[in-house]
This record gives sequence, structure tokens and C-alpha cells, in this order.
Amino acid sequence: MVKVVGVVGSPRKGGNTEFLLKEALSAAKSAGAKTEVILLHDKTIGPCDGCLSCHKTSKCRIEDDFQSVFEKMKEADGIILASPVYFGSVTPQMKSLIDRAGYINVVTPAPDRPLKNKVGCPIVVARKSGHFLTYAQMLIFFLTSSMIVPGGAIASALEKGDVVKDEEGIKMARGIGKRIVWLTKKLQSP
Repeated sequence: MVKVVGVVGSPRKGGNTEFLLKEALSAAKSAGAKTEVILLHDKTIGPCDGCLSCHKTSKCRIEDDFQSVFEKMKEADGIILASPVYFGSVTPQMKSLIDRAGYINVVTPAPDRPLKNKVGCPIVVARKSGHFLTYAQMLIFFLTSSMIVPGGAIASALEKGDVVKDEEGIKMARGIGKRIVWLTKKLQSP
């Protein structure tokens, strides 16, 4: 069975980004996937300190919630990263996750890279601007991790609950939920 993990980078519990990610995962589940939501607002993931110890161990030496989240990403077939836009960028929580996960994946010797050939999709929610830079940050994470990206979703919202008004954004999120499962099944077939 295909497993899809969705990571919400918003510090706001029950916000627009979480809603949109859950729409994507609901569509993935309806397409036959097992799904799981990881909320970074209740996790502690510090920034990479550039110590380079992961060059030798392929693990981060910082003791916080990163390793448990990264293990779930490694176990998944598909990963959806969702972040609201904070001053033209992903949230600090998401930035710490992608810096550390990306670094470990890149320094792991090529045949054993844990995220290689997994399917990944970004979801971005913003008020007016910053969608594309934030989208690009997560897209670069997927591509440098040698992952396969079948699309993503972008939506507009400000106040909690506003994203329900963005029918196109919701449709995009549901679409990537289905595509991530479809593509993963194609990749797994003999």
C-alpha cells in the first residue's frame, strides 16, 4: 500500500495550511493510500548548525523532534510539504526541517539516499504574495533530494478559515493528493 506523509509547517494550529494539506491527504486516501499528518507546530526542530557530523553518520546529532519526523519521511512513498508564506518564505519550522533533511539526504552516499525517487509535492498558502518563492524553496528541496514532483498546490487566504473560499486552491490540493498516489503506484509497478 502507498504511504503518503503530509507535513504542516504552520505554527497556527487548525489553520488554512493544515486544512489544505488535509484535503490533499483525503484525496490520497480515497485513491488507496495510507496517510499521516505531521504538525510542526507541536514539534521542536532547531536549525542546522553546520557541524557536518552527518557526513560520517548520515544522522543529525541535534537531539530534538527532527529525527522522528525524518524517519516518517523516509518510510513514506510520498511526501507533501505544506507551508504558509512568512515574509516571502517558508516558515522557520519548515526551513529547519528542509535544511536538515535535505542535508542528510545529500551527504548520504548516492545509492543509499533515503529520499531518492520518492514522490514529493509542495502546498503553499499566502495572503497576496510570496507564493512562488515559498513554492520554489520546497521544490528545490524535493529536486536536490532526487525526488519526483508531479505538481503542487497554491492557495490564497489570510484569516483562519479563508482558504475554504479558494475553490481552485482546494481543487489543486485534491489533485496532487490523487496524483501522488497514481505516480507512486506507477513507479512501484514492475
